Amino acid sequence: MAKIVVLDGYALNPGDLSWKGLEEIAEVKVYDRTDASDVLKRADGFDIILTNKVVITAEHIKALPSLRYIGVTATGYNVVDTEAAKQAGVVVTNIPAYSTESVAQKVFALILAVTNHVEHYADLNRYGRWSQNADFCYWNTPLTELHGKKMGIIGLGNTGMATARIAQAFGMDVYAYTSKTPLQLSHTGIHKAELEGLLSTCDFVSLNCPLTDSTREMMNRSTIEKMKNTAMLINTGRGQLVNDVELAQCLNERVIYAYGADVLSVEPPSKDHPLIRCQYAYITPHIAWATTEARQRLMSQCVENVKAYIDGKPINVVNK
Repeated sequence: MAKIVVLDGYALNPGDLSWKGLEEIAEVKVYDRTDASDVLKRADGFDIILTNKVVITAEHIKALPSLRYIGVTATGYNVVDTEAAKQAGVVVTNIPAYSTESVAQKVFALILAVTNHVEHYADLNRYGRWSQNADFCYWNTPLTELHGKKMGIIGLGNTGMATARIAQAFGMDVYAYTSKTPLQLSHTGIHKAELEGLLSTCDFVSLNCPLTDSTREMMNRSTIEKMKNTAMLINTGRGQLVNDVELAQCLNERVIYAYGADVLSVEPPSKDHPLIRCQYAYITPHIAWATTEARQRLMSQCVENVKAYIDGKPINVVNK
């Protein structure tokens, strides 16, 4: 029977899901968290490693002769040296597209936090503000309707497309900076745009692209200054897509209106991180992917990936 070690099971399953699917096909040892210094000790003798954020290096792979399979319990797989794994004959798989709808939903949770201020008014009302009001209603913030606004999406993969569909449901005009051709977009109602034009005209700009050498810190002072001063930037992609310091400076100088993000360049951040401390930044702790439904899909696909590998027909392989 295969032997599986889960190095950081808490990330996927803090206790509300079941490991039964894996336990039915293999011997399973689950650790909530694993420090880098403990990887070799904990993985020794196992042929299958499952990891979410624990880094598996070439040195680890070389030092684990029993290792045959690494399953990344996420879509991004940069935590594994895939080339070293390939050279060693170790299969590496990921879990694609399990959180698409949840992440797109988070884009609009962040947008609505800024346009509708639900938490602000709910807090005021808990302390009696509405009860003390002379009129039937009150507001002390701008309230913004999304219908008719321009939504810019940078990166039109699965999550970008899901984000576009929600935007269109709100009656927004959607523009995308994408490698897709106008012909490919012709049936979607999405307008293809160049980056500079998108930044300068859109009311909301959502980063849904992967992190590459060309996209790293693509949102910096130079690009942010191309945006409207009433615009909001949203990032549910990767924290390194923005230059944190320059973005915080632009927010404090009111170059743009607001920033909403579920990711930061360093996670967890220091308590004095410039965006955490910025009153115009709305930051959640990398939870867009973590809805119960998305994690259930992740767990199910993880089991299917392992089953397929054990059966000799691996799927979702990222190091062929």
